[in-house]
Amino acid sequence: MVDLPSVARLLWVPALLVALTVSACSVTPSPSPSMVASAPATAAPNNSPTPRPTATPEPPLSLALPAESDPRSITFAVTVQSDLAPTTSGHVEVTVTNASDSTIAELVLRWPTALKEIISLAPFEPTDIRISEGGLVLYQEWTKWVEGPGETGEPSGTTSLGWGPLLPGATLTITLTANRIANQPSAFDLQFLAGEAILSTEAGPAAELRVALP
Repeated sequence: MVDLPSVARLLWVPALLVALTVSACSVTPSPSPSMVASAPATAAPNNSPTPRPTATPEPPLSLALPAESDPRSITFAVTVQSDLAPTTSGHVEVTVTNASDSTIAELVLRWPTALKEIISLAPFEPTDIRISEGGLVLYQEWTKWVEGPGETGEPSGTTSLGWGPLLPGATLTITLTANRIANQPSAFDLQFLAGEAILSTEAGPAAELRVALP
């Protein structure tokens, strides 16, 4: 004879196990705060342009270096008369020695044309006798006197005065007439070229000089 209460207990036990199993599978544990990964902070992109260094402006009455250079070496000196008063004439003396072993066919002095607004340089002093019609023959030692642009490549904004030839070891003394136009101190670049190529010095750099005017 079957004991019904015993059978009921036997059926109830598996049902309880199934219910517990289903309940356990349906519950998903939430991760602890320490297990939650945090995304690394990303810096905002910097879209502002990087400032570029500004070039130092060239001083007034400067000259750009010519495209061509000449390896032949010279030495030079420039003397400026220190008591040039307004509207008076003085002199700028330039001494150049050819330190190379070859002849420089044409030595060229070059300065900014704008210098004539302060001091006007000329290879001679124009006198009434020299410039008058029927006057004395104008003897010149210089080969050219050109305000650029010139026919042989003299750049715009420059004045080029040529002398030559200059033999190896020879020294040339050039006396320029200086007429003071403006009563102000200033300075200008003076370059030494062979034709359109800038010469060198014994130290190597390009043959140019910053001349101070009183």
